[in-house]
Amino acid sequence: MTNIDAHHHLWDLSSRPQPWLTPPEMAPLHRDFTVSDYAATAARAQISGSVLVQVLADAQETREFLALAARSDTVAAVVGWADLTRPDLPEELGALSGSPGGEFLRGIRHLVQGEPDPRWLAREEVRAGLRHVAAAGLTYDLLVLPHHLPTAIETVRALPELGFVLDHLAKPPISSGKMQPWAALIRQLAAEPNVTAKLSGIITEAVWTKWDAAVLRPYVEVALDAFGPERLMFGSDWPVCLLAGSLPAWSETARTLLAGAGLTPAEHEAVFGGTATRIYRLTE
Repeated sequence: MTNIDAHHHLWDLSSRPQPWLTPPEMAPLHRDFTVSDYAATAARAQISGSVLVQVLADAQETREFLALAARSDTVAAVVGWADLTRPDLPEELGALSGSPGGEFLRGIRHLVQGEPDPRWLAREEVRAGLRHVAAAGLTYDLLVLPHHLPTAIETVRALPELGFVLDHLAKPPISSGKMQPWAALIRQLAAEPNVTAKLSGIITEAVWTKWDAAVLRPYVEVALDAFGPERLMFGSDWPVCLLAGSLPAWSETARTLLAGAGLTPAEHEAVFGGTATRIYRLTE
């Protein structure tokens, strides 16, 4: 069985500060996290390959991640960053693909969750950039919060030629125990065939010290019912997950939840490897 982690990060504070790590509650993450660190913890979860995802709005970070992928035995693909609004985006995407390790570039992401405009994805210059991402043969990772989902749904419908990947199930309000309107919006988004989703980043949306499979189950059931295993992929969100639990602990919980959902072996394989392999073209 191929076990793929479809979502993790790395950072080196000496080369690139991470301002988002300065609040006191983020102190456990305020250190370097290297590919060697990741490989060690991924091995304990029997992960054989991974998708490294951008952290900052920094094209140089993406270039460094691509070069790292070229020399790594673990990183199989990179989701990088590029400014969607720049008029020369096709040239920039071409430059990234032509840089060392550029063959590992599979997608682009922007921190939409941090944009003050909830309709940022609807801006014409952003939509134009997304069309260029599609033309380059790349996917687009949607990092959004629940209140961004209506505009995300509009955007996905407006760009059927682009494959979208929803990160962290749009960060459902697990700590509050609420399901709506998140669940209804997730079902609307999942109705669009050009969207897949990552079963990732949800333990940090629960109360960090009190989550378990029972707390997460209602949200995972919505995702499974909406997307189905063929459009759902496991992701660790390491090292951010460490705020609430280890990568092996989250991986084991996810397996327990899927086993309880009655998935067949083939469906289980899809979530833990097949979907990510297909969407991020990991066999190329």
